[in-house]
Amino acid sequence: MQIDSPEKYQTATELEIIQQHLPIQDRLLLELGCGRAWMTRQLAERFHPRRIIATEVDRIQHAKNLLIDDLPTVEFREGGAEAIDLEENSIDVVLMLKSLHHVPQSLMAQAISEIARVLRPGGLAYFSEPVYAGEFNDILRLFHDEKTVREAAFAAIRNCVEQGELALVQQIFFNAPGHYKDFAEFDQRMIRVTHTEHRIDEALYGQIRDAFNHHMGEDGAHFLKPSRVDLLKKPEVRN
Repeated sequence: MQIDSPEKYQTATELEIIQQHLPIQDRLLLELGCGRAWMTRQLAERFHPRRIIATEVDRIQHAKNLLIDDLPTVEFREGGAEAIDLEENSIDVVLMLKSLHHVPQSLMAQAISEIARVLRPGGLAYFSEPVYAGEFNDILRLFHDEKTVREAAFAAIRNCVEQGELALVQQIFFNAPGHYKDFAEFDQRMIRVTHTEHRIDEALYGQIRDAFNHHMGEDGAHFLKPSRVDLLKKPEVRN
């Protein structure tokens, strides 16, 4: 397994990668770390799973998600990946979309073991993680450097494969297009979040703004965000 493979990238959105590689229609999905539930909505409305259980550890965001009343096949729950309140062998597909590296490092292995526990035999685990590279990452690391936690997340996935807990199906590397109409939108989506407290003084804030505005054009700022998917499968017969 590789944490990065520059020669293997394709340009695609996360949804296009999911459509290409995951059987979702009429399946029971578990999305761990759903955040603002934007992807949850796309999964529900585009791919028609039987049901989605979407969890979020951030209580403020979870309270907002509970106000969503137009996704009848989605159930929002509060909780972290390291303690999943579901029966074993009950889920068809588990997704962690840019969220494993947010799990405390000491709990990453436990989170993956929990995923393996709740997956049915033959079920799939889809881990999508940002790769520590690219111009967008250069801006993020000015105020939130994730190099260590991203490496730890990859190590946890690799270890679970080496130990036979889950089997590697495929690694997929892709550049996801990202767009922000202006710095105010970047500020709202990336800095003023409730799941992480960023300690940013006035000088650093100005540095972040200048770095972002360097990419601004007439229609906003465009980025290609490198990502890696580790697609794993629960063995049909476990030892």
